[in-house]
Amino acid sequence: MEVLLLIIFALGYLAIAFEHPLRVNKSATALITGVLCWTVYILYNQSPEGVALVDGQLKHHLSEIAGILFFLLGAMTVVELIDAHEGFEVITSRIRTTNKRKLFVIVGVVAFFLSAVLDNLTTAIVMVTLVRRLLSDREDKLLFCGLVVIAANAGGAWSPIGDVTTTMLWISGRITTVNIILKLILPSLVCFVVPLLVLLPRLKGNLPAAATVAPANGVSTPRERNIVFFSGLIILLLVPVFKTLTHLEPYMGILLGLGVLWLITEILHKMKNDEEKHQLSVAHALRRIDTPSVLFFFGILAAVSALQSTGMLSSFAQWMNDTIGNLDVITISFGLSSAVVDNVPLVAAAQGMYPLAESGAFMQDGYFWEFLAYCAGTGGSILIIGSAAGVAAMGLEKIDFIWYLKKISLAALLGYFAGAFVYIGMERLLHG
Repeated sequence: MEVLLLIIFALGYLAIAFEHPLRVNKSATALITGVLCWTVYILYNQSPEGVALVDGQLKHHLSEIAGILFFLLGAMTVVELIDAHEGFEVITSRIRTTNKRKLFVIVGVVAFFLSAVLDNLTTAIVMVTLVRRLLSDREDKLLFCGLVVIAANAGGAWSPIGDVTTTMLWISGRITTVNIILKLILPSLVCFVVPLLVLLPRLKGNLPAAATVAPANGVSTPRERNIVFFSGLIILLLVPVFKTLTHLEPYMGILLGLGVLWLITEILHKMKNDEEKHQLSVAHALRRIDTPSVLFFFGILAAVSALQSTGMLSSFAQWMNDTIGNLDVITISFGLSSAVVDNVPLVAAAQGMYPLAESGAFMQDGYFWEFLAYCAGTGGSILIIGSAAGVAAMGLEKIDFIWYLKKISLAALLGYFAGAFVYIGMERLLHG
C-alpha cells in the first residue's frame, strides 16, 4: 500500500510541478491525487474496523481542510469586492514619481506591505497591473515584475493572512499572530531589501512624461471606492484580533467580516438599477474568485493528510532527523524545495511529519514553525513557478522561465539566505 501511495503522490507532484509544459491544470491533478490516495488507503483496510478507522481519520482531516478553504473563500471574496469597486486606486493613484529607481523602490515597498494585509497572489496581480500601466520598456517592466514577486512573497511570510502557508500554520495553531509578526518581519524585510539593492543599479533614467496611472473607469464613485477599500482593509486586519478575543477559528472571523462588507455594499447601492448593482455585488465577486485554486488546495491537502494518516510522514521525519540531523538545514531545504514544488503541500507535509509538541522547537511559536513560515513563504521566489505570485506575474506579463532564472533568481536566492541567516542569528542571540 505504501509504495502505491508514494507512486500516486509522486506522479501527482510531478504533474503539478510541470503544469505549464503538460498544459494540464494543477487543480485537476491535485483533486485526482487527493481522492486516489484516500481510495487506495481505504481499499487496503476493508475490515469493519479498518473502514471505521479510515472514515474517522478522513472526517478529522476534512474539518481542518474545510477551515482553511472557508477562510480562503472569505478572504478572496473580500479582495475581489474591493477590486470590483476599484478600491486599489486609493493606492495606485498616489504614485507620482517618474524616476525609475525611485519608482522601483516605491513599487517594492508597497508590494511588501500590501502583501501582509492582503495576500501575495492578490498583491502580485495589483502591482503587475500597475507596472504595466506605468512602463513601456519591456526589460524594465520585467525587472519590476521580478521585484514584485520577491516583495509580495517576503511581505506575505510575516503575516498570518499574507501567505497561504503562513495562514495554514496559524489556523492549525502552530504560530500566533503577534509572535510571527515580531519574529519574521526583520528576516522578511532583509529577504526583500537584498534583491532590491542587487537589481536597482540595472535601472537608469526617467519614465516618459506621458506615463501616468490610468484613472478609474467610473464603475463606482470615489466615496463608494473609499468606503469599500477601507472597510475591507479593516475587516482583514481585524480577523486575527477576532480569533484572539473569541478563540473561534479564523474562518468564522473572515465570514463575519464578509457578511458585514456585504451589508455595507447592499446599503451603498440600494438605489441603483439591477445592472449597476450586479457588477458591484458579492454574488458577482464570488463568481470572479479563483475557485480552481481553492480546489487545488483541497486536493493537495487531502493527499498529504492520507500520507499522514498512514504514518508515512512521521516515518520520513524520523529518517530526516537521523540522516540530516540539523533542523536549520532541514527547514532551509523545505524552502529551497518550494522553488520547484508548490509550498502548500510542503507545509502540509511538514505539519504531518512533525506534530505540535508541548515544548521545544515544535511547540506553538516554536523555532521550527517560525522558520518554516519564513522559508516556505520566501523560497518560492527563487524560480518564477515557485509561488502563486510568480505564476500570476508569469501569466500576466508573459515572463519567460529562463529570463527569470538568468535575471532574478540569483538576487532572490541571495535574499532568501540573507533573511534565513538573520532569523537564525536573532534566535541565537535571544535564546543562546
